[in-house]
Amino acid sequence: MTETNGTATPDAPLAGLRVLDLATLFAGPLAATMLGDFGAEVIKIEHPSKPDPSRGHGPSKNGVGLWWKLLGRNKRAITLNLSRPGGRATLLRLAATADVIIENFRPGTLEKWDLGWEELSAANPRLVLTRVTGFGQFGPYAHRPGFGTLAEAMSGFAAITGEPDAPPTLPPFGLADSIAALATAYAVMTALAARDRTGEGQVVDMAIIEPILTVLGPQPLWYDQLGYVQERTGNRSANNAPRNTYRTADGTWVAVSTSAQSVAERVMRLVGRPELIDEPWFATGAGRAAHSDVLDTAVGTWIAARTRTDVLAAFEKAEAAIAPVQDVRDVLTDPQYQALDTVTTVDDPELGPIRMQNVLFRLSATPGAIRWAGRPHGADTDTVLTELGLTPADLTALRTEGAL
Repeated sequence: MTETNGTATPDAPLAGLRVLDLATLFAGPLAATMLGDFGAEVIKIEHPSKPDPSRGHGPSKNGVGLWWKLLGRNKRAITLNLSRPGGRATLLRLAATADVIIENFRPGTLEKWDLGWEELSAANPRLVLTRVTGFGQFGPYAHRPGFGTLAEAMSGFAAITGEPDAPPTLPPFGLADSIAALATAYAVMTALAARDRTGEGQVVDMAIIEPILTVLGPQPLWYDQLGYVQERTGNRSANNAPRNTYRTADGTWVAVSTSAQSVAERVMRLVGRPELIDEPWFATGAGRAAHSDVLDTAVGTWIAARTRTDVLAAFEKAEAAIAPVQDVRDVLTDPQYQALDTVTTVDDPELGPIRMQNVLFRLSATPGAIRWAGRPHGADTDTVLTELGLTPADLTALRTEGAL
């Protein structure tokens, strides 16, 4: 699913869509990446002296940030200082040619530069302005600095994650940002669908604290109707059992899930404890969850006496749900991921062949593609602005002003 010629094929589902990515770290840029993966022309606009911080996040090779190679893929990279008059004027010219702008400045920042919705929509009434912030465009927290970590804490995610007698646990990766990115890409496509009917663009207000609350499920409903507050249960579930990770004889781990009653029964027969199936409490997921100690002991003891290979084979034969607990080394050699080409190889001019996650889903008729990995800071500035109609003299003037 990779291409290296640098341009989307004409039949790519989002071919012809132009997106200006003004955002940084991580929700907004990842949403733009997802649009670019399916053919949108994404122009990444960064400050001339303050690049997207993701270029410096995490490990690098030969001075090249690897996270950026993933986040910046399928984007043309230009620089523009929006606080300078020339930068503002150039952005308005770009906005007139664009379908979508994605930004994540604090509320009021674009307005301070006279680049708010009033000015942008005047330049292009069909524009969709997508504003991604920690807390949204209004409310008592709107002007606070916001990051995904705060959303993970505020939403209730951290409160239910971890062992019962341990502190609340934050994820060691950008969970809330990534969920917000998925929601943002969906929001953009929804706004574009509305534009097809009305002919007019609109503003998308995406608060990172909200999508993660949606994926946490019916917690507000449970509390509203029952006063029920979900507590930390570690790997266990309040809705079914056995559900946990178990250590094998060769020191590896597997995860077992029994959300379906039939699967729970198969597991008990497999581990040699069929008599538990006849217990009255075994008939419901909540009943099994209330007896997790008994079920975990039965499953854990059986698994601990066998190697991971033998455990996986036995569960598969019994049609019971199990998966190995894998780290990235296992992921890269997993036969199912290999069959799906989930982690694919991209040829990069700076680093040579590099491996990264493929596009998010497969379309049978108009598939997405990785056309290139993240480009160097400002690599496409002259090309993009020349296409916009700026002359070499214009570019020189903008650089003299500090706008490029």
